[in-house]
Amino acid sequence: MPERQVTEVDGRRLVLSHLDKVLWPATGWTKGEALYYYAQVAPAMLPHLRGRPATFLRFPQGIGEEGFFAKNPPPGLPAWVRTVTDPSHEGPKERVAVDDLATLMTVANGYALELHVPQWTADSGPDHHDRLVVDLDPGPGTDLTDCCRVAMLIRELLAADGLTAHPKTSGAKGLHLYAALRPAPAREVGAYAKALAERLARELPGLVVARMTKALRRERVLVDWSQNATAKTTAAPYTLRATAVPGVSAPLSWAEVEGCESPEQLAFTPDQVLERVADRGDLLAGLLTDAGELPHS
Repeated sequence: MPERQVTEVDGRRLVLSHLDKVLWPATGWTKGEALYYYAQVAPAMLPHLRGRPATFLRFPQGIGEEGFFAKNPPPGLPAWVRTVTDPSHEGPKERVAVDDLATLMTVANGYALELHVPQWTADSGPDHHDRLVVDLDPGPGTDLTDCCRVAMLIRELLAADGLTAHPKTSGAKGLHLYAALRPAPAREVGAYAKALAERLARELPGLVVARMTKALRRERVLVDWSQNATAKTTAAPYTLRATAVPGVSAPLSWAEVEGCESPEQLAFTPDQVLERVADRGDLLAGLLTDAGELPHS
């Protein structure tokens, strides 16, 4: 693979550099392979990014060296890249909206290996969220199979409230569950998610915890509701993850969740994710269409 490549993407001239640079030393996976993955997965990934102020986890020296989160538009960003305003307690900030393939390739070329987005879009604004998310994180003594058990319980609770749950792997060791919402006040979405987590912790104290206190998490799955806060972001669907071996936050079918007997069953390489998309399309497509009304407390 050439070390530097000039290409045109959607009418934009891009200079992709250091394509042979190894970013995942454990496997020899290169920057060029990461860029190829993002180029191929973009049709499924971009609808889940579009219009959302993105945060990037950048690894200029590759996995194994310390990465850093970057919220501000990177230096030298082309003028054609769309930015959106992200109000914060420190004042409004400009963030990149990864709306198209050219933007995705540009930020990935700048070593943004992970992409994270909030549960709101620039159109609806940060005070109204169009997604609810629950992060299931296994504590010591539990694993992804336990997360799957909890996920099925949450699916039932959400369904009883008229919401459809959509699962994906975190790309690390847990699961993310999403539900599409008609834009609802951020505080109400957070309160609903917190009440859901606390209900499960009360009803299943031997399996679920709703607080992050480390001492409480042994042998339990943390139902983390806090990523519904306006300032928080979650690993985007299809993003690569900075794990020792290249991982992906991969959408799942409920049949896969129900049938999971070991964490390895739901650990997918980038190549496997591309095969899944080619064979089955975007398993998270329903998140873009089946918005429900947030129940009133």
